[in-house]
Amino acid sequence: MQYHLNGFKPGNYQIPDAVRKPAALPPYRALPEAVDVLIVGCGPAGLTLARQLAEFADINTCIVEQKPGPLLFGQADGISCRTLEIMEAFNSSELVKEAYQLHQNAFWEPDRERPEYIKRSHKVADARLGLSEFTHSVVNQARLHDLLLAGMQNSVTHLVPHYGRRLRALEIDPGMTQDLEAYPITAQFECSAEGQPIGQESIRVRYVVGCDGARSTVRKSLSIGLDGDSANKAWGVMDVLVVTDFPDIRVKSFIQSKEHGAVMLVPREGGYLARLYVELDLLNKDQRAAQLDIGVDDIIAKAQLILRPYRLDVKEVAWWSVYEVGQRVAERFDDRRDDPSCEYIPRAFVAGDACHTHSPKGGWGLNTSLPDGFNLGWKLAAVLRKQCHPKLLATYSTERRKVAQMLIAADKQMSALVATRPSAGTSRVKTKTDTADIEHFIARQNGFIAGTSIQYDPSFICSGQNNQDLASGYVIGQRFHSAEAIRLADGRPQHLGHLIKADGRWRILIFGNQQTPLDTGSATYQLIQFLEHAAASPLQRYTPEKADIDSVIDVYAVFQQTDLAIETLPDLLWPAKGRYGLRDYEKVFYAPQHNDVFALRGIDRRSGCMVVVRPDQHVASILPLAAHEELCEFFAGFMLG
Repeated sequence: MQYHLNGFKPGNYQIPDAVRKPAALPPYRALPEAVDVLIVGCGPAGLTLARQLAEFADINTCIVEQKPGPLLFGQADGISCRTLEIMEAFNSSELVKEAYQLHQNAFWEPDRERPEYIKRSHKVADARLGLSEFTHSVVNQARLHDLLLAGMQNSVTHLVPHYGRRLRALEIDPGMTQDLEAYPITAQFECSAEGQPIGQESIRVRYVVGCDGARSTVRKSLSIGLDGDSANKAWGVMDVLVVTDFPDIRVKSFIQSKEHGAVMLVPREGGYLARLYVELDLLNKDQRAAQLDIGVDDIIAKAQLILRPYRLDVKEVAWWSVYEVGQRVAERFDDRRDDPSCEYIPRAFVAGDACHTHSPKGGWGLNTSLPDGFNLGWKLAAVLRKQCHPKLLATYSTERRKVAQMLIAADKQMSALVATRPSAGTSRVKTKTDTADIEHFIARQNGFIAGTSIQYDPSFICSGQNNQDLASGYVIGQRFHSAEAIRLADGRPQHLGHLIKADGRWRILIFGNQQTPLDTGSATYQLIQFLEHAAASPLQRYTPEKADIDSVIDVYAVFQQTDLAIETLPDLLWPAKGRYGLRDYEKVFYAPQHNDVFALRGIDRRSGCMVVVRPDQHVASILPLAAHEELCEFFAGFMLG
């Protein structure tokens, strides 16, 4: 898709440039008196959390934003493979069609013969290719917001944000926090409409999540400190429409000059727009980038110097900013002040930039913030709907803070490598002469950058590591790595990962062994019978009366045999559902001859296995087909029946 030919226009890229217009500012709406969950901030973390909670009609959610309306342009642009997987789980696959896909990286260094000019050293394929069925992409963060907002509004709850709300105070009544039916938190807001103050409001809530950015009021109200280093290097960033003879304007490029600093160039969606990160000056201690009095013309002039001998004629600047590089992570992600292992049930959380700050060049922010919201969303829903024990909420901080710490470590390395001059407080002697270090770093960190290698530690929702060899390609704690199988009922190829939608349900994927599932003595047949009929079965124990059998735990089967007929299989694999008892024909698959999922994911053909997948698509456990009791024990560790 191509757009922005005659100037940058934000909004829905499905609408032609000529008629695309930003939506009008949303009207003022009063806050409700009380809700189950209050989300402060409409960034990626907040909107993802709201998008997840919007799926549940029995949960009252309120999301507020200080700005007068939705984001229109600027901020983040990189969309990792994992983020695209999550957006697909929300049925927001438009990003795949609209975004610029990163397939190559180019590296530029000073020309040895003419060192005042730059020269391309080489191009390589992007290291993240093949880690997912999706390709690392680039698109305006506002467009991702639009899709999350549309999903919220089109959900069963029709959730929309309350704009023009600045959080003034957050109070938690400690005497009420362990009563899960209580509303122990009171939030007070200053309200505005069209930029004009109109008074104050307050709201009582059961749980609050601060997604309100690096200067988070929620984080400060919870007395959560930030650990790490302050900013020491300024960079300029701009989204521009340019005329240039630089040959790699449509390739992600790392450019280092001899005397003038570095540029990281990122092609943007639509075929014409480009983003440039431009290295500026070192900052003194306690100095902020805003104090440098740098304008967009200064950033353009610096970029033109770095790109010599190539011409860079900027025709339009869609957005620009100056920022400083600093890496910090919150000391905790919830309101448990003392021992994180205590029995206190957290009622307040921070997510996204409220709990980790870093440079934007690596694409870390959005792609770490969005999974923060995805991780917390299903857990809050499960506790509020009384499906799971409240101890589940404590796992959010444990799982996501480890990721944030990894992010900070990686960002420090990335920021040092991309810059041509050392940070403040270090030697000012240049020690790096080429871009090979950057290339090697990207190759080493490709799984983390893509989000596909993020792995949660063993816990009561990540167990069964002793069975990992039954399916070596489905790493326990990592996201379920999708692969295609053939749907038995109609022969359609289907990505198994796309079956796992963001609907709060658990999945059990049965990968059958070499015995036919029609053999009553086979482990596959006996497992299906146990799940469908045994009183101890998690399906029988946790499915509400009169609800569909897959309403809490959804079961799929992938067989090695290709000559099966769905009508001969047990009812569990093509269950009768809904008010009319219609049959679901989309739960049974077989492995294709080419790109066989058993081979691709290292599944033991002789034994088969069960793969238990969490609502956030992370592998929770792997079990032998005959491990009925262990399966029951796994779910009994946190579910309420």
